[in-house]
Amino acid sequence: MLPMKILFFSAKPYDKQFFNVYNEPYGFEIEYLETHLGPHIVNAVDGQEAVCVFVNDKVNAEIISVLASKGVKIIALRCAGFNNVDLEAARAHGIRVCRVPEYSPEAVAEHTVAMLLTLVRKTHKAYNRVREQNFSLNGLLGFNLHGKTIGVVGTGKIGGAFCRIMKGFGCRVLAYDLFPNTDLQAAGIEYQSLEAVLSTADVVSLHCPLNPATHYLINENTLAMMKPGVTLINTSRGGLINTAHAIDALKSKHLANLAIDVYEQEEKLFFKDLSENIIEDDTIQRLMSFPNVLVTAHQAFFTEEALTEIAQVTLQNVDRLRRGEEPAQGGSLV
Repeated sequence: MLPMKILFFSAKPYDKQFFNVYNEPYGFEIEYLETHLGPHIVNAVDGQEAVCVFVNDKVNAEIISVLASKGVKIIALRCAGFNNVDLEAARAHGIRVCRVPEYSPEAVAEHTVAMLLTLVRKTHKAYNRVREQNFSLNGLLGFNLHGKTIGVVGTGKIGGAFCRIMKGFGCRVLAYDLFPNTDLQAAGIEYQSLEAVLSTADVVSLHCPLNPATHYLINENTLAMMKPGVTLINTSRGGLINTAHAIDALKSKHLANLAIDVYEQEEKLFFKDLSENIIEDDTIQRLMSFPNVLVTAHQAFFTEEALTEIAQVTLQNVDRLRRGEEPAQGGSLV
């Protein structure tokens, strides 16, 4: 069997580092492109039977049609979310689609906790102060997490890991999910309606997928359900939050703190060094102007353990599909 050629999009140095190591047993011919997949670059596909894409690559019907015409048989997502792929178009063109359904739920859950602690204890501000020899505590007053009520929307692998961590902090954990997890219930997680979770929680953390039903799940109506002074965290997908409505809630002080590792227009910003550029996105600039907003650039997944799992599972998925076998771990989408 001749080596399969795979073209990677949105590839960064760390992708090359991990995929090159774990490709040795397979011997795939891998080419890496730093640009995201879209109409501007799709014609760069030339002789590859597989493309490997990430969260901000656009794999719509138009792109899939071009990929099919160029002989692509496999679209491999090196992530769990697949809201950026038109699965029906892929099915119509006979292209298989696979993903990494779980790589390290703890990586994202722990980053969520890190963001939460940073906001409520203002450690990022303390760090900058001390570096300037300012040892004053004024303005750094925080609050305990112990005894607080944490609302978790979505209790899949990541949401479940976050629930368990927060129980360890001594919090009451309320959860909303269409399919309650009996193991979490046995661990003391209380499932309630979405409205009950939002209206009761001191901290709301989002861990659900982005789909038509969850798009702008957090909007002016659901924000109004929340307690004044609530803290909101999103490490799932940017489109879960209507950013304009969140800004209004921040301005009115109804929303006391906001932490986001994802942003609905992130494909124009994240994973790039724009330190020498003028950012034209006024919305993200407005968000970052708030002292009670913390933004990280889709970093929650970024651990050695997660990148190892992503590389291993992605390559295994492609290998199994080219052999006519199904990917393991529920990795097949089409």
